[in-house]
Amino acid sequence: MKRTLKAAEVCKQLDLPPYVLRYWETEFPMLQGKGNGAARTFSAEDVAILRRIQQLLYEEGYTIAGAKKKLEGEPTGHAAAAPSLFAESAPAAAQPAGDDPAVAAALDSPPDERIETLRNGIAAALAETRSILELLGKPGR
Repeated sequence: MKRTLKAAEVCKQLDLPPYVLRYWETEFPMLQGKGNGAARTFSAEDVAILRRIQQLLYEEGYTIAGAKKKLEGEPTGHAAAAPSLFAESAPAAAQPAGDDPAVAAALDSPPDERIETLRNGIAAALAETRSILELLGKPGR
């Protein structure tokens, strides 16, 4: 028989409040938490996915959307080491396999790099707008 964990056990093991687990279930369709009467249960693969989500959001600084994209690009078999999933230590993270390198690179970068990229893009757009205004004979500010 496959070993499953109740939602409360998963929350305790991952040190997550129950509302966070419930929210992640709505945001990450790959989670296969099964309702068994009133108790939701999670397989070893589900726990591995939850650990990975936790790592992406809390340790690597991804947004929910970025974590979804990253998980979609990762091999589904990265959770194959099922017996170790019920241990206290988190499994090693799998490397992504993105389809679009530019999108993957943007989502893979840390938040401070994404902010800097946005600032540079805004500055370039502002400079281009000012040069267009000068060409039109309207002085830029």
